[in-house]
Amino acid sequence: MPWLDRQGRFSAFRAVAFALVLVPALILAYEAWTGQLGSKPWTRAVHDTGTWAIRLLLVTLAVSPFRKLLDWGKLIGIRRMLGLSVLAYAVAHLLLYCIDLSFDWGLIVSEIVKRFYLTVGFVALIGLVALGVTSTDGMIKRMGAKNWQRLHNLVYLITGLGLLHFALQSKIDVTQPALLNGLFALLLVYRGLNRFKIWFSTPVLVAAALATGLATALCETVWYALTTGVSAWMVFQANFDVVTYQDPAFLRPGHWVALAGLVVAVAHAWRAPAARQPRGARNPAPVQAGS
Repeated sequence: MPWLDRQGRFSAFRAVAFALVLVPALILAYEAWTGQLGSKPWTRAVHDTGTWAIRLLLVTLAVSPFRKLLDWGKLIGIRRMLGLSVLAYAVAHLLLYCIDLSFDWGLIVSEIVKRFYLTVGFVALIGLVALGVTSTDGMIKRMGAKNWQRLHNLVYLITGLGLLHFALQSKIDVTQPALLNGLFALLLVYRGLNRFKIWFSTPVLVAAALATGLATALCETVWYALTTGVSAWMVFQANFDVVTYQDPAFLRPGHWVALAGLVVAVAHAWRAPAARQPRGARNPAPVQAGS
């Protein structure tokens, strides 16, 4: 059961996490029941389930770096649950799309083949299915730890494909895709710091937050400039409107990414001060008599 730990005991942490991943589905079901999904309810449901699949995928990817950054070992216990919830929302996304097209399999297949963003999304879904099927302890033993890890490292490629699918289907307004891409980039920066054994110090985390926020703003600028023909400088300048008007409504994706990174830096400084001290400083050698 998702609310039990590996020893079979009730875990309040796991129970809360399981309840939270169900909330989007329950809200969507309630809105469908009460007729609040607009004139195209199936289309709205398709979009909502796809968006939540991407959001939860990023939350899943955040488990490993946050476990180290915040010195919070319990986080690893909900990673598999989060991963399977991503698969559930992604499968629901495809199922609702098929319902929207009245299960016309010829039309469904032709749409997936002809439309690039649908092809990309379908490939990402196949990847998620492969990760979900092999997520059990039994599959880890059958495949071997190294082969299993190689397969599950594809989650980063799958996430990239999912985000590309999301951005392409969003057409003109890519505010939310830009935000999610920026957060994904921030997670990749954390992974890179860990891979190259760069110490998770507060200055490094602050620099990573600011640099990733700036990169997000630049990527959003390039996207709008290439797809709409709007002046790149005007788009980039919109990132300074929040200073001009002093209104949080003018916060752009780059700002939110930078703020998220800064919050992580502050949380790391508060939550895991001991993790930044050298081991010898935490466990000093006893002074021998006569020395």
